Amino acid sequence: MTKDQNPKDTYKTIEKKFVGEIYKEKGSKFIAYAYPVKNEEDIAACIKELRAEHHKARHWCYAWRLGMEEFRFRANDDGEPSNSAGMPIYGQLLSKDVTNILIVVVRYFGGTKLGVGGLITAYKTAASYVLETAKIVEKTVNIEFEINFEYKDLNKILRIVKDNHVTVIHQKMEYDCDFVLSIRKKDYNKVHQALEQLRCVNFKEQDD
Repeated sequence: MTKDQNPKDTYKTIEKKFVGEIYKEKGSKFIAYAYPVKNEEDIAACIKELRAEHHKARHWCYAWRLGMEEFRFRANDDGEPSNSAGMPIYGQLLSKDVTNILIVVVRYFGGTKLGVGGLITAYKTAASYVLETAKIVEKTVNIEFEINFEYKDLNKILRIVKDNHVTVIHQKMEYDCDFVLSIRKKDYNKVHQALEQLRCVNFKEQDD
C-alpha cells in the first residue's frame, strides 16, 4: 500500500456501482466492476460479494484508491503474473484521477493463455470500459465541525451559515442548540473566525 498527495481541495469519485462492457480475448472474458468505497472494510465486502456472484470465475483482480488529499492505494493480481492485472487497473484510476473507488475485473478463463502483454491489455481495457460507463462527479474536500450556542443567538448563527454557504448536517434546537456543520476546507478559517467573533459559540471539531 502506497501514498500520494493531492494539492487541490477537490476530488473526483463515483456515487454508485457500475458494470463495464465485457472484454473478450481468445475465449477469456473480462468483466469490470467499479464501486464507491470509503475504507478497506467496504472494499473487502465488495470483493466478497463479487466472488460469490462470480464463483465460477478464475480471477478477481483489483485496484483501489482511497483519500481526498493524501491517497492510499493497492493493486492485486490475484494469481495472474506479477503486475499484469492490478497495476494496469490502477493505471486507469490514475488516468481518470478518481479516488474512493474500487475496480475489480473478473476473469473467466477461456483455455488459452494470453501472455503478460495480452493480460495487461485485457485488464487495462476492461477497467477503461467501466470508467467510461461510470458517472464521475467532482466533490470538494470539506471540514465538519460542531458548534454549541444558546437559542437566543440562533439568528446570528443562521446569517453566517447562509452568507457562507455552510451546510447544516445535523441540528438540535432547544434552550441550547447543537449544530454539526460542513464547509469547504478553503473557507473554513473565514467561517470559524466569523463565528468566533460572536463570542457566543463553543466549538467541538468532529473526529475523522
